[in-house]
Amino acid sequence: MKSSLLKTLAFAIAILASSFSFGQAFQGKAYYQTKTTIDMSQFGGGNRQVSPEQMKRWQERMKSFLEKEYILTFNKEESIYKEEERLEAQGSGGGWGGFASSFTGGPKYKNVKDKELIQDQEFFGKQFLIKDELKNLEWKMGSETKQIGNYTVFKATATKPVTGLDWRSMRRRQPEATKKEKDSTKADKSGDPMDEVEIPKTIEVVAWYTPQIPINQGPDDYWGLPGLILEVNADRTTILCTKIIMNPKEKDNIKKPEKGEVVTQEEYTEITTKKMQEMRDNWRGRRGGRRN
Repeated sequence: MKSSLLKTLAFAIAILASSFSFGQAFQGKAYYQTKTTIDMSQFGGGNRQVSPEQMKRWQERMKSFLEKEYILTFNKEESIYKEEERLEAQGSGGGWGGFASSFTGGPKYKNVKDKELIQDQEFFGKQFLIKDELKNLEWKMGSETKQIGNYTVFKATATKPVTGLDWRSMRRRQPEATKKEKDSTKADKSGDPMDEVEIPKTIEVVAWYTPQIPINQGPDDYWGLPGLILEVNADRTTILCTKIIMNPKEKDNIKKPEKGEVVTQEEYTEITTKKMQEMRDNWRGRRGGRRN
């Protein structure tokens, strides 16, 4: 009887200690590495052949764009997801670097209590502040587990809608779809590579979360599970946590991004889609002028 009482008391103390450690003043930092895999051979530009040497140069230039490091600073209610600053080799990005920066976001703020999402985003030199409702995914909880560092993680899956010009999911159209489109529209022979590119409407997501850190935060857009998300596999992108610091001595202020023209996600998608269409039309116009 006495032994049972002591065990119950010890369990209660452990629960109280855990609740205290994850109180309002609690803060943590999770470091993530992201990698997106793209088959560059799919985007040769119409019928133009790309040499192995040129393909290698493309891959080197895109490496800093496809492989990035981020820091997620979080508490029980808020988080801010920022790319970790690093020095780039001179000339490593070329003209591509400026173009690519228009598709990579700045700091992303999430408030899981107020369901608030704020994204700092630059697009072709103009600063936007995307404010929208934080939408949850319909997670399907699995029983599969594995180990990531010192943490036991559990599997969850979901189907995620793709919003806007998400370059990470761009792929070449299936030959049948491309042929049908050209036959139905009698497209010209401009060689526009974007004619062969499509973005799926949804992608499949596999997430791994740990109840050992009982907060429903995660990297990028991901959240809503009963534990910090340490790994995400979404289509061709992998996000993997490499280090966690719990209650650092020097705490960071989790500040909402404030600079830029305020738009919703729907409005931002409309702006970017229109801009990309203008660029395609101008490109086709120049190509047509050179043929004449």
